[in-house]
Amino acid sequence: MNEELNERCRQILEAIIEDYILSGEPVGSRALTRRHKIALSPATVRNVMADLEDMGYLASPHTSAGRVPTEKGYRFYLDSLLRIKQLPSSKRQSIREHYRHRGLRMEELLREAGRILSATSSYTGVVMVPHLATTVCRRIDFVRLSACRILVVFVSQTGIVEHKIIESQLPLSESELQEATNYLNHTFSGLTVQEIKQYIVEQMAEEKAIYDSLLRHTLQLSSMALEDDLGGQVFIEGACNILDQPEFNDLNRMKRLMRTFDQKSLLVELLHKSQLTEGVQIYIGSTEHYSDIEGCSLVAASFSSRRGATGTLGIIGPTRMPYSTVIPLVDFTAGLVGSILDNEEE
Repeated sequence: MNEELNERCRQILEAIIEDYILSGEPVGSRALTRRHKIALSPATVRNVMADLEDMGYLASPHTSAGRVPTEKGYRFYLDSLLRIKQLPSSKRQSIREHYRHRGLRMEELLREAGRILSATSSYTGVVMVPHLATTVCRRIDFVRLSACRILVVFVSQTGIVEHKIIESQLPLSESELQEATNYLNHTFSGLTVQEIKQYIVEQMAEEKAIYDSLLRHTLQLSSMALEDDLGGQVFIEGACNILDQPEFNDLNRMKRLMRTFDQKSLLVELLHKSQLTEGVQIYIGSTEHYSDIEGCSLVAASFSSRRGATGTLGIIGPTRMPYSTVIPLVDFTAGLVGSILDNEEE
């Protein structure tokens, strides 16, 4: 794609996108030559803009003679033209100070990260909690609800709490459940869920477990409790901020976005994809890709602790958001959350 654009095209495309990010209004050739040091006549600029439109980098809204960037134009800008700014040291320090000495539990920490991303950017902050398979167990409790119905409470080392009801094949008394709980917390505390699952598989094959009825039931209950990959819920902070943007005067677009926030499945998909790649990832909504967030982009990065707990956080804003400042904000916050989780696990 990069070979299609000569230096003149690149310069004009960059100027149009940066003007559109600031104004939200279609950009015309005369305004472009006034605001930027472009040594070309408005007529020549119009010709270049027409070429960029023919190549799919710009579009002409029918109500205006100006041009706006397309998804292809934004993608080229992000890949080839964008100059990312440094997050000011004063802002970095302000964000650090917000967490200092607060002793937040995992859920509180992640919600707070979403709120800070939203407040700092004036857009919407999103955070996906780490899946429990990658987190470290602090304790597991079994609570008897009836003869065979048991409430399982899982608490991670960083404070995630998950509840699940399971059905035991055989009735267990409260004293038996307490004995099972004591055994599990003595054995499993400090292990990741993945390590616990492996331990259960190995122990179930041992003769001792085969012939010890309570141990066998304890391991079976643990296996049932950890069968699903818990966690992975998404926190959304500042959802109303994005509706202040002129793009969302369109009622249908606003409804689609609010439905996406409510159902969260697309956000989970995109945030999960971000975990599989290092660095900051950018997803641009359009009619062709991620149509439910058309007119928006998600800037996301994963965070992780030394013990492997991995989640994702990011900012959803209009496609014309100032990426040069949003990208370093997301990157810094992801690194900070990871370091706080490390300190919590020590």
